[in-house]
Amino acid sequence: MDINERSAYPHPGDFKVMRPEYLEQEDGYFVASITITPFKVTGKSSTKAGARRAALYAAEQTYKEYHPSYRIMNPYPSEFIDQEGQTWKLLSPLQREKLGDYSFTDAEGEEDSADIDQMLMWDVRPVKAEVA
Repeated sequence: MDINERSAYPHPGDFKVMRPEYLEQEDGYFVASITITPFKVTGKSSTKAGARRAALYAAEQTYKEYHPSYRIMNPYPSEFIDQEGQTWKLLSPLQREKLGDYSFTDAEGEEDSADIDQMLMWDVRPVKAEVA
């Protein structure tokens, strides 16, 4: 970390070692809260693991507010297949301004897009590559 960019806000990596508190909501989603006193980040997703990932991404976004030169780490590769066999592709910066971060083809065969926050809420996860 650059000495000129020090702040009281913890580095996003500090949140990774903390255990989240989970709250199941009436809509079936989970909210994960990770606290490093006095700072707290939350994330919402369809699973507990997804909620934790969403909270960690929120920590990255908040850290960037304190340190504008910080680059948020994309939690997804530029192109991948998820656990349901859906192919996701990172859109160009110009397309992202209008459509979202990733494109995919929905169940009806129509191309659609979603931003990273939506993908985390849906608990989209890349299939792990098999080691040969």
